[in-house]
Amino acid sequence: MKDRTHSLVSIIGVCILILTILTTGCTQKDDAQKIGVAVEFNDHAASAHVAMENGWYEDEGINFTAYESYATGMQLTSALARGDVDVAYICLAPAILAYDRGVPIKIVSGTHKNGYGLVAGPNVTGISDLNGATIGCVREGSMVDLLLNRMIKEYDIKDIRIQRMSPLTQVITLETGKIDAAFLPEHYATVAEARGFQMLVTSSELWHEMQGSVLIVRRDLIENDPETVRRLVMVTGRATTWINENPDDSALILAKNLDTDPETIRRSMERLNYTTAIDSGSVQDVIDFMVELGYVGEDTRAEDILDTRFLEGASV
Repeated sequence: MKDRTHSLVSIIGVCILILTILTTGCTQKDDAQKIGVAVEFNDHAASAHVAMENGWYEDEGINFTAYESYATGMQLTSALARGDVDVAYICLAPAILAYDRGVPIKIVSGTHKNGYGLVAGPNVTGISDLNGATIGCVREGSMVDLLLNRMIKEYDIKDIRIQRMSPLTQVITLETGKIDAAFLPEHYATVAEARGFQMLVTSSELWHEMQGSVLIVRRDLIENDPETVRRLVMVTGRATTWINENPDDSALILAKNLDTDPETIRRSMERLNYTTAIDSGSVQDVIDFMVELGYVGEDTRAEDILDTRFLEGASV
């Protein structure tokens, strides 16, 4: 009887142990999955698209509850403000804007430099023709808005009429002749060029080595789970290296995700410098111009928004 009782107790003990392990495993798995990520719907987010396609996030135990695309970084900032997103691949200026408005985020990596262009219709053959022209552009505070303002200042362009609209709407409106030019992020700028419009100027010509997009995370993720942040940065670096070493295969992945032909995507990618490297000087340059335009406060500092410790040994 004692043996039978002892066996029964042992069995119950084993069952409880197994149940505890399973429950703990499920809880840990659920915790690991509570990360929402967002990207911009363009080839700026190439590293995210490539990493997802190759299963590299999953390999590192990073499982997203959501993987959402937004037409612009400005739209993405609204999701950040609501707390819907923990991780984002986003243009630098909207990230700075979100930070200045109190969203608790940190920039942990760069993703690319350059990646914007001004395309023009048949009535515009040079920058001087933009005087009195109607130009499409994303909302105030976007990267293309900064570039447009920089161009207006540098070339002393007068009487420009700016129509605010999404990148895709700009391309369509350009085709209808209702605007004379459009300042667009890639891949949209190259899409417009492929449809017969002239690439009048690229961001690299207006702002050398301009920091394009970045990887941001909410501050509480860094505080509560720095290992996941380290893995995010590592995967982003791995994807960036793969993009630079396999541009044709990368273009195929992006073409599928962005519903655009691979040749156009491949051409667009050549206009970006995919790199995780980022420095406070280039970020502060963007901040200073945003201060000049009245978009952010004068006390906004690059060193406060940057946290590049996770890039050590992983920058490419």
